[in-house]
Amino acid sequence: DIIPQPLLDQYLSMTDPARAQTVDTEIAKHCAYSLPGVALTLGRQNWHCLKDTYETLASDVQWKVRRTLAFSIHELAVILGDQLTAADLVPIFNGFLKDLDEVRIGVLKHLYDFLKLLHAEKRREYLYQLQEFVVTDNSRNWRFRYELAEQLILILELYNPNDVYDYLRHIALTLCSDKVSEVRWISFKLVGAILQKFYANSASALGLNFINELVVRFRHCSKWVGRQAFAFICQVWS
Repeated sequence: DIIPQPLLDQYLSMTDPARAQTVDTEIAKHCAYSLPGVALTLGRQNWHCLKDTYETLASDVQWKVRRTLAFSIHELAVILGDQLTAADLVPIFNGFLKDLDEVRIGVLKHLYDFLKLLHAEKRREYLYQLQEFVVTDNSRNWRFRYELAEQLILILELYNPNDVYDYLRHIALTLCSDKVSEVRWISFKLVGAILQKFYANSASALGLNFINELVVRFRHCSKWVGRQAFAFICQVWS
C-alpha cells in the first residue's frame, strides 16, 4: 500500500547484472544510492522487502557500489533501529571494515554515528578493530588517518576511561608521530581530549600515567619534531 508493487519490483530488479549490460553500467550504484530513501519510505516493518537487495549490493564486484552503501550505512541504521541493525547491518559493516580503502573511508567518516547506535556490549567488540584503520592500502593516503583522529575525538564519549587507556591511547600516540603535519595537528587535539576524558571521569591515575608516557615519548625525544609535538600537546591541554 506504500509503494505500487510494479514500481518496487522495478527498483529491486536494478541489481540484475543483465540490466547493467542493457540499461546502464552504473545502475547498481544508482540503486545503492537510493536505498536509504526507499527504506525510509517503506518503514522498518517492510525491511524484509529490501534485505536481499541490500546484501546483493553489499557484495557487488564494483567497489563504487559498496562505497555508496558504506557512506550511508549509518543512516540506514537509524531507519531500521537497533535490533535490525545488529542482525542485518553489523555483518555488512564488518565486511566494509576489511574492504578497500575507497570503501573503508565510507564507514570511517561516520564511524561515531554508527557505533553510538549499537548496544554497549556490541560496541566494545570494535575497540581492537579501530587500530586497523591506522594501516591503509596507500601510506600516502594521509587524509584517512586524519579522519580517524577526528572520529576518535567523538568516539571517546562512547567508551569508559579504562577502554580509552587500553585501546585508543595507543592509536593517538601513533598518530602523533605521523609523517604528515596535518595528521599530527589533529592528533594533538585527540590527546588533549583523552586527558580531559580521564580527569572528567575521576580517572586521574590513568591521566597521570598517560602524561608520564607523553613526557618520555615526546619531551625527551632526540628529534626536534618530537619535542615540538610535546609543546603543542601542552598548548592544547592548557
